[in-house]
This record gives sequence, C-alpha cells and structure tokens, in this order.
Amino acid sequence: MAGSQSSLREANRAAVVDAVKRHGGLTQVELVGATGLSAATVSTIVKQLLAEGVVETRSTIRTGRRAQLVTLAHRVGLAVGVHVGHRHLRVAIADFTHEVLAERVLPLPQEHRVDTSLDRLALLVVDLLERLGLSISDVVGIGVGLPAPVDDATGMISVRGIMRSWDEVHVGHVISKRLALPVYVDNDANLGALAESTRGASRVYRDSVYVRASYGTGAGIVISHQVHRGFAGTAGEIGHVQVDPQGDICRCGSRGCLDTVVGARALVEPLRASHGNLTLRDVVQRANEGDPGCAQVIADAGAQIGVVVSGVAMTVNPQCIVVGGELAETGEILLTPMREAIRRRVLLNQIAPLEVIPAELGNAAEVAGAIALVLQNADIDLDPTAAAGVGAEAERVEVDGA
Repeated sequence: MAGSQSSLREANRAAVVDAVKRHGGLTQVELVGATGLSAATVSTIVKQLLAEGVVETRSTIRTGRRAQLVTLAHRVGLAVGVHVGHRHLRVAIADFTHEVLAERVLPLPQEHRVDTSLDRLALLVVDLLERLGLSISDVVGIGVGLPAPVDDATGMISVRGIMRSWDEVHVGHVISKRLALPVYVDNDANLGALAESTRGASRVYRDSVYVRASYGTGAGIVISHQVHRGFAGTAGEIGHVQVDPQGDICRCGSRGCLDTVVGARALVEPLRASHGNLTLRDVVQRANEGDPGCAQVIADAGAQIGVVVSGVAMTVNPQCIVVGGELAETGEILLTPMREAIRRRVLLNQIAPLEVIPAELGNAAEVAGAIALVLQNADIDLDPTAAAGVGAEAERVEVDGA
C-alpha cells in the first residue's frame, strides 16, 4: 500500500511538471484543469517543487485577476528553436518559461544546400549563446522545423524532392554530432500547430488545425491537444493535394498540387506583366497597402486554400482553423475568401460553427513550436542540488535578420 501511494505521488508530481513544461507557465487553477488533479493536491505539489528549487513563481494577470504563475526554474536550462524555411533560417534561444532570450533571422538562397545551411545553423546557435554569456552546456536540446514532411521514427524527410539536397540526410544526427545535443526534428506546420495550441490562438480548443500559408502551404492537425503526424509524418500535407489534374508539375512529382496554385511562384507570376519582378514579401506588402492586383491574387489563394482545408475539416471536425505564415499577414484579404470557401463546403458548420482565425504568434510560431518540442521531450534533471549556468538575469539579445 505504501508503495502504491508513493507511486501515485510521483505520478502526480510528474503530471504537474509535464504541464508546466508543455505550457511554459500556468497558474495553480490552470494546473488543476491541465492535470485533472484536485486543487489541494496541486497546491501541495507546487509547494514541494518550490522548496526544492524546481519551479519558480511570479505575479501575472489572468482573466483580469492577479495570480501566481508557476514556471520551471531558470537553472533547468535552455532550449534552442530553429525554423529552416524555403528562404530563411530563424534561430531562437529560450528558457523553460518559453521566453525567447535571443533570436536571429538570416536569408537563405533558393534551393539552399543542406551542408551549408546546417553549418550556418550551428554557428548561429553558438554565436547567440556567446552573446548571452552562455555555452552549449546550458542547453538541453534543439528543436528543428522543416518545410517538408518528417518521419517521426527516423527524423528524416519522408517525401523526396520537396527539399532537393536534403533527401536522405538525417538532419537531427548531423546537428547532434556538431553540437553534442539531443535534436528533435518535425514538419514546420506541425510545430506551428503545437505552438498555437499551447500558447496561441487555439490554446482554449481541444481539436484544431493550423494552416501555414507561405512559400508553400501545409497544415498541422491537433486532436485532443496532441499533434497528429500520421504514419510517415505526411498528415496535413495539404500543399500536395491535387487541385488541377492538368496543372503544373510540383516539386513532389505530382501534377497540379495546391502548392503549384498558391505557392510563391504561382502568386508572383500573374503579376509579372503589370508589376514587374516581385517577391512574395512584395506581394504581401503591396496587398496591405491597397494594391488591387496583389490583393486579388492573395484572395484567390485564400479561396483555393479554403477548398482544400474544408476537406480536412470534414475529416477531422476541428473546433477552429488557425491561419499563419506570410500570407496571413494580409489579414482579411486572405481570411474572408477562405472562410467563405469553407462555409460553403463544411456541412456541419450550421450545427457546430467552425472558427477560422488568425494565428497569434505570427512568424515566430514555428520556432516557438520547436522550443516547445524540446521542452516536451528533453530529459530534464530535476535534482534540486543540480547546478546550471542559466540565471534569471540573462537578457534578451535581438539581432535583426537581413
């Protein structure tokens, strides 16, 4: 009986710590909801963890009232989040409250090579740590988001051709060998979904879909608060759903995929005769400034994405669709036609209204998800006597990307 009671206490303690790891910080009331434990049990565990130096508390405002936010102690260590985009590399250093202490964004050339990109990644991590006065030994792990499906079992891209020089490369192993740290690799839309469902627009929903509309289009599916990746990591790969059987050949080898219709090249090409050579960033900026041509191609993309997302919604039956990525920066220019396309196709919409809402974390969602992935999976030493070089006095360092 004594053994079973001890096991129960350890399980309850682990549940509280895991909830704090997942969300970065929760009030005791929120911990009750997240763990299913009683308020008295949560209070007792928090007091024990405070006494051991495992957690810390700070004042916060929740629902208009002052409360104590429970977070893991700064001494636990740091997490590194990385997003390798089609045209950029974003690296961030965060503590176990998910607070970003340093971040940098660098441009990448089109069809960037894996060896060069991973070299830059490793150098950026070391550089940011040095700017904080810290070292690799203060880091518990690195999370990496890639714009391609990732096989959870191998950590490798599971569909050839999407990132051409990255095929057959075990990205996690390469980075781990260079930096001597655990590395967790996932699809970037999955990481965006993880971040928005724990700290962003869909955090109050059990089931949600995150749509990343950028140089390519992808979706991350959250069911019962867990990211659903599928057998080979291809769940949510809406960018490779065929929408035009006679369309252009896609990077994946198929014809007429959604990405060939709403990807960056498909958006800038119709504008070439009237607007000259534009980048995707130019199109987004001009649409927001009122350019009718740029607004039209983004609205058309929103409608087409909505058609494909409606199929996901009918299959998964989420409570909300969260939309992020560069195109989402245009707000209702993209969202209104997307909502209309979904409204006309999702039959259950009248019974259970499906919300289509903008992401809260913006372009930081994927890196935030990479950080969250580390915090969920890292093997953390919670020995209260353990010493670490990370202190609360570390200041945020921001380095503007080119």
